[in-house]
Amino acid sequence: MTETDEKLVQKYVVSTDRSGDIHVHVQGDLSQQDKRCVFLTVHDLGTNHTSMVDFVNCPAMTEIKERSCFIHVDVPGHEENSPDLPESYPFPSLQTLGEDMVTVLDFLQVRYAVGLGEGAGANILARCGQAHPRRLLGLILVNCTGSTSSVADAFRSRFSRWRGTDISQSEEDFLIYHKFGHVSYIPPEIPHYRYQQISSDACEAAERERMLAEYRSRLRGNLNTHNIKQYVRAFIHRKDLILRGCRPDILLITGMLSPYMSVVEKMYKELDKDKVTILKIEKVGDVLAEAPAKVAQSLLLFCQGQGLLTSLPPPGVERRMSRAMSMEEYDKPNIRRLSLTPNMSESPPPRKV
Repeated sequence: MTETDEKLVQKYVVSTDRSGDIHVHVQGDLSQQDKRCVFLTVHDLGTNHTSMVDFVNCPAMTEIKERSCFIHVDVPGHEENSPDLPESYPFPSLQTLGEDMVTVLDFLQVRYAVGLGEGAGANILARCGQAHPRRLLGLILVNCTGSTSSVADAFRSRFSRWRGTDISQSEEDFLIYHKFGHVSYIPPEIPHYRYQQISSDACEAAERERMLAEYRSRLRGNLNTHNIKQYVRAFIHRKDLILRGCRPDILLITGMLSPYMSVVEKMYKELDKDKVTILKIEKVGDVLAEAPAKVAQSLLLFCQGQGLLTSLPPPGVERRMSRAMSMEEYDKPNIRRLSLTPNMSESPPPRKV
């Protein structure tokens, strides 16, 4: 994220009952939320809100960004240059974080949003959708895991207790494998071995290598490694996520190289096909960074299925709209069409004038 992009993002600190203070970064004009699609995003392990800002700022998202507002959440202790979370602070479970996301919406006076989460962040937003189904119009879940910590997770966790201040090599390997999947581990004695297996395209391999180097740099840069480890522990000790019967519609996205592809496929098979869609992208693990155009295309189609972003033509279709309606009127969410009638307990408090 560039310095100019950072200046366009408004920052807030939201106090929650159980998760403590949560830093929130708003990209877009929330005063226009009645005419915009509002997204609530939560990042994955080893990253923070900047990974979501980078995705929103990619060229494929330009038109969507112009008609949307994005609320980017930093998991506790993951803001830039954060101090160590105090020893007295019990890091919240993914379930607690999910349930507390509604406090962010209430604080910003946002009535409805679409959830967009990656990895552990997708798990958090899925739990939010379960706890507050009338506040999330839909869920876009990238590499979301439904089951508890897998055998592979448990095996890898044995190599490290995730203690101490610095990130060890085995811990870094775990995070890279978690995010990028099967292209991530490169034996030091054969630096291009994996890339040659997957693709003979030198440019593609170089781009993957650049992403891995950038991610490693971020892990050892402005992110607090002590706090990263607490998020990892919360992820490893997550409880089962049962989405059967979840009210919001769901778009599942996974990369064919992601270590969680089979988990995502299993989740898809268990859900009502009238409520869920799956997108599997070949040759990538980190879909937001490696295939942003395909994700943006599916995101748009999914939102239009919820009655949002309707001024934008579906991919490959020429824009046609009535002269009697402006683009803003086309983009305005038709909540009645979505058959959502929130009760008073699910509605945010009235705005103070």
